[in-house]
Amino acid sequence: MNLFELVFIAVGLSMDAFAVSLCLGLTMSKVTIKKALIIGLYFGFFQAIMPLAGYLLGTQFANKIIAFDHWIAFVLLGFIGGKMVVESFKKEGCADRECPTEKCSDRECPKKQEASLKPLEMLPLALATSIDALAVGISFAFLNVNIFSAIISIGLITLTFSVIGVKAGNIFGVKFKSKAEFAGGIILVSMGLQILLEHMTATGF
Repeated sequence: MNLFELVFIAVGLSMDAFAVSLCLGLTMSKVTIKKALIIGLYFGFFQAIMPLAGYLLGTQFANKIIAFDHWIAFVLLGFIGGKMVVESFKKEGCADRECPTEKCSDRECPKKQEASLKPLEMLPLALATSIDALAVGISFAFLNVNIFSAIISIGLITLTFSVIGVKAGNIFGVKFKSKAEFAGGIILVSMGLQILLEHMTATGF
């Protein structure tokens, strides 16, 4: 897997963190570089660590299933990407807050509270958005992947998109949330399909 393909997967994985960052930015009266970086570092760190954990787990049994490892990579990426696509069609908004006023948007909610950046609040979010990266890391164990290049790419790209998401959410609200999830899902499904097709072309199966 070349660097371009790694970056492509990293962008797809980062879309979950981007979507949550939009929600966090939406709650803030003012976005500062410090706040955006804190959020970006949380998401970027966990998105980088989870693929490494998945890779180490996958290498334990990679040699035993080498005959159909490409199918496993395809199924994992296809499932994760498909789930993101399905979620993108759900009602747009931030699931962790419900506005008590009928027919109002998140931005207009009279009881909206600014998101806390304390560890007890951020760690569950960072873990939740990085679970998919664990599964992708398992698929890396079956592919020709430089895991260190992969985790650096995923971490930095997720950090960047998270920072952008906080600012975009503060300015525009969550109007890009479903679009980001849809795009991320399509990217991961496409990469899974490409891996499968390349293997079938090379081996005839």
